[in-house]
Amino acid sequence: MIYFRQLFDVESSSYTYLLGDLKGHEALLIDPVLEHMTLYLSLLDEQDLELCCVLETHIHADHITCAAQLREQTGARVMVSGLAGSTCADVELSDGDEVHFGRESVMVMATPGHTSACISYLWEDRLFTGDALLIGACGRTDLQGGDPGALYDSITHKIWPLPGETLIYPGHDDRKRHVSSVEQERESNPILTGKSRDEFVAIMSGLRPIAPRFLDRAVHANHRCGNILI
Repeated sequence: MIYFRQLFDVESSSYTYLLGDLKGHEALLIDPVLEHMTLYLSLLDEQDLELCCVLETHIHADHITCAAQLREQTGARVMVSGLAGSTCADVELSDGDEVHFGRESVMVMATPGHTSACISYLWEDRLFTGDALLIGACGRTDLQGGDPGALYDSITHKIWPLPGETLIYPGHDDRKRHVSSVEQERESNPILTGKSRDEFVAIMSGLRPIAPRFLDRAVHANHRCGNILI
């Protein structure tokens, strides 16, 4: 029996995901936000779950993680892409790895492009895409080694081939939309649907998005798993 919660941070429009095996009494968190650490611990306590893993989809530029603080409080292992350059991760993940919690597991899918070290996590019929694929959009490609060609390849070669009913749970949505599906995004994502790789690269290369408000502070801290004192 699985416990699943999608949690939203208003300040950064970020989603955090809590997955727990209620029989195995273990849980993992994907992309936690520092300001909500007390909430995460409360939910774990309510459900009698032990946090075993904190997973990051990438080094975030718009909020600070609480991975290091959760590790200190719970003993959970912090896991990030081996390409992220993290100075504090317990486990460096690669494409095809599996992360176990209780009797459940999520599969690691490398989906670079938003940054050079983005990964997504597949659990049964749910894909947690971070900032690679969003609802009706995709992540920007102008920061932290972003590459629009790599992002197009990640989405079209890794995500589009999944069953159409696979649910897409993004890392962000400023309109508070909760979930999409592979089929919906394949057919109606305005920045991707019907676009060739060259067309997509041209579109993304022409964008000039505003830099995240806490860019330098967040990236610096998140390379250290959210430890802002180092």
